[in-house]
Amino acid sequence: MKAEDLRTKSADELNSELADLKKESLNLRFQRASGQLENTARFRQVRRDIARIRTLLGEKQQAAG
Repeated sequence: MKAEDLRTKSADELNSELADLKKESLNLRFQRASGQLENTARFRQVRRDIARIRTLLGEKQQAAG
């Protein structure tokens, strides 16, 4: 997921995307703990996407306030 694509979304869309990524992160952690995680790179991608969304939400909040 690219920051350019995320910048076009509204804050509500970003919040829903963030919730989805957090759920996926939880599932990936469970898979890793039980030894069922096949794509270990996905865990890193999800963490970075969460950070991107949080950064953009902060920017939007700062610009509004």
